[in-house]
Amino acid sequence: MARTEYYDDPEAPKPNSLVVAASAVVTDDEGRILLQRRTDNSLWALPGGGMEMTDSLPGAAVREVKEETGLDVEITGLVGTYTDPRHIIAYTNGEVRRQFNVCFTARVISGSLAISDESTELRFISSGEIDQLPMHHTQRLRLGHFLENRSTPYLG
Repeated sequence: MARTEYYDDPEAPKPNSLVVAASAVVTDDEGRILLQRRTDNSLWALPGGGMEMTDSLPGAAVREVKEETGLDVEITGLVGTYTDPRHIIAYTNGEVRRQFNVCFTARVISGSLAISDESTELRFISSGEIDQLPMHHTQRLRLGHFLENRSTPYLG
């Protein structure tokens, strides 16, 4: 199922769902950041996804990272909350989502990289490579906040 992301676009369709989601900035021992190239829009993004009824929010981030990358991670902190109503995601099945995302920091504790059906590529990248990758504005925002080494989480 393909998706289109809109940001502050008056032509964006009206949302018909709100999904609580978690994502994670996963870093390796060299400080590189794990990104995936999504199958649904071909853009690079942090691993993450919707919270299930049996999840805690940090647990959703851990589960999604495992499902999408093959890595087991430990949550180490909070980048921020991302609830901007101008960010709309439309899916080809008719769902138009206003996403509520909480972005955590995490470190790898075990596992090995494995592509899932949600990605075509996984890569640990240096911060200098971020600007060269096709990525939605909201992903760049989260990565920017992470790279700022903020003393408090972003609340937005």
